[in-house]
Amino acid sequence: MGKKSKRSKEELIAKRLARAQATAFVARPFADLPFEADLICLRELVPAATATAKLTEEFGGHEVTITSLLPAAWQAWRRDDGEILAGMQVPVSSTDASRDVARGLLAAVDAEPGTSIEATTEPGEGPRLQDILDTSHPFDVRVLENFDYWALPEAESDADVAAALQQANDSVAPTEKLTSVDSAYWTEMSGRTYVRWARPEGEDRVVDAMARLQAENANDLGGIGSFLGYFRAHGIIVPVWELEFGTQVDDVEEPIAAFGKHLDEALNTTEPMSTEARRVRSGIVSRQLTIH
Repeated sequence: MGKKSKRSKEELIAKRLARAQATAFVARPFADLPFEADLICLRELVPAATATAKLTEEFGGHEVTITSLLPAAWQAWRRDDGEILAGMQVPVSSTDASRDVARGLLAAVDAEPGTSIEATTEPGEGPRLQDILDTSHPFDVRVLENFDYWALPEAESDADVAAALQQANDSVAPTEKLTSVDSAYWTEMSGRTYVRWARPEGEDRVVDAMARLQAENANDLGGIGSFLGYFRAHGIIVPVWELEFGTQVDDVEEPIAAFGKHLDEALNTTEPMSTEARRVRSGIVSRQLTIH
C-alpha cells in the first residue's frame, strides 16, 4: 500500500471516529469544569441567573456571560452592544450538552451584533466548554429576581413583548444562592421552602455519605431541614431538603456550613457502612428522580 493510500485511510478512520464521538451520549457533559455543579443548577434548577466566564486566548479571549435562560430559549446571543451570552436552558439538545453550549458561544463570537443562535440537536463536531473556557477566570453566579437582564429595548415600545417579559418574570420562583457552601440554592415554591445542593463527588459517594448521616438522624442540614431525596442531573446528584416555610437564606448559612463539615467527613470515611446505613441507603435511592 502506498504512503498516500495509507494516509487517506488513516484520515478516513479519524473522520469516522470524530463523527462517532460527536454523536455519542455524554452522561456527565460538564465534568472536569470547576464550576460543573453551578452550571447544572443554572441549566436545571435556577430560573433566572447569570455567571461570568471567559474564553481562552485560542478562542478569542472574550469575556462572556452564561445565563440560565435567554429570550425565546436561545442557545446564545450577541446583543446589539456586542455582549456575548449563552443560555443553559434550551428546548432541544444533542447528546453532549457541553458541545451545544460551546457551539452557541463560538457562533455568537463570529456573528454580527443583534444575532441570536438557536439550539440544535446536531451541533456537529467541534470543541466543548472544557476546551474553550478559561477555567482560571472566576465563575461568579448572580441569582436574579427576574429576566430584566435580557434588557430588551422592544419591551419599552411593543406591548406584546412587554407582556411576554412580564409573564416570564411572574413565573420566577424566589431563589437565592447560599454563600457559606458551594453550589447550594434556597428556593420557595408553591408555599414550601427548600434547599437544593448540587454535589459533584459522584452519586455513589454522596448517597453513601447521606445514608451514614441518615442512619444517625443527622441528615438534617444542621437541624433545620428534612431530607426529601435527590435529583440526578447530568451525571451528578442534587440532594433536596425541605425547610420550615418562611425560613430565610440568612437562617440557613450557619447551619449548612456546619452540616457541610459533617457531610465531608462522611464522604471521606473509610469505615464500613453499618447495617442500618445500608438499609437507609436503599430507601434514599428509591426516592431519586432523574431530570436529565
